[in-house]
Amino acid sequence: MDNATSPAAATRSGVVPAGGADLDHGLPVNWSLAKGTAARLMAAGPQTSPSVAAELVARLRTDSATAEGHVRETTGLGAGLPLLPADVLDRPAWAHAALDGMKALTAGATLPHTPKLARAVTGTTAGAQVGALLAYLGARVLGQYDPFGGPDGAGRLILVAPNIYAAQQSLGVDSEDFALWVCLHEATHRLQFTAVPWLRDYFSDQVGQLLSIREPDAAKLARLPEAIRSMRGTGGDPLALVELLQGPEQKAVLDRLLALTTLLEGHADHVMDAVGPRVVPSVDVIRERFTARRRGGGIIDRLLRTLLGVEAKMRQYAVGAAFVRHVEGEIGMAGFNRVWESPETLPLRAELDAPQDWLRRVA
Repeated sequence: MDNATSPAAATRSGVVPAGGADLDHGLPVNWSLAKGTAARLMAAGPQTSPSVAAELVARLRTDSATAEGHVRETTGLGAGLPLLPADVLDRPAWAHAALDGMKALTAGATLPHTPKLARAVTGTTAGAQVGALLAYLGARVLGQYDPFGGPDGAGRLILVAPNIYAAQQSLGVDSEDFALWVCLHEATHRLQFTAVPWLRDYFSDQVGQLLSIREPDAAKLARLPEAIRSMRGTGGDPLALVELLQGPEQKAVLDRLLALTTLLEGHADHVMDAVGPRVVPSVDVIRERFTARRRGGGIIDRLLRTLLGVEAKMRQYAVGAAFVRHVEGEIGMAGFNRVWESPETLPLRAELDAPQDWLRRVA
């Protein structure tokens, strides 16, 4: 992809797209308020001794680099890249880092200009909402790779120590095995973005496009009755409602983003399961209990997960992993790696459920 034409890349480099005087750049979110709200609402982490906490932090830093070495052997990606430790953070620090990453990722959005006061009011509301969302997720996220995080914006692998400790205690599994198992998934995400040079800008560009497409409200309102009726057949899936309200251009970009994120999550889950039996002795117990944990929770927690799209993300793991498993079974991991050659070799959204179609088109 030509980075010079990417809205997100252009915004980060200071280049203002044509018509810039009539546009606002970046989402109208008061990011400082979001950070303050997340910190204020964040639940306290589990109690443990300083020595146990220090040992876990040291282990996670080491395991993150070790895990990526195992992932490279399995995937054939990333030869010659440095093996780096993760940043191990607590809950508030994760929320702070996540918001910085969100701000960078959405910087390429170009929206119709609104008066300064109106944008400030919108930013205040959005900041409080985003902060509250991060406070909820901050007690649940085990780790993530942020392609735009870190001091230089070049990417950052984050592991949330209190959440990993709490999950391990809740599941009743071996602490050393669980730490390495978590690192396998997150290290795969880091390798995806560091070993595939075009992926970072492609992802940013697609997000920027999606956020920048504006459709008249009248067109959305015209589709609303049909969307509400169709919701009866979707189980109340909020993503389905979003898709039903999309215009054709928005739908095309959303399809590309969903196909990419499903591939990334499924690939990470597949690799984690492929590597696990070799290096994590209790992997079968961990996987069984963790899968049950993903489906569990009280009624309020399940409702929130549905509203926030977390349940849709769980389906991404399964669909994406099945695609990777099928393709690797047909043509091996080296053949599967053709997905990383260019944006054109990524699976289409429909191909994720029909991997033979991707094989015929690409491989």
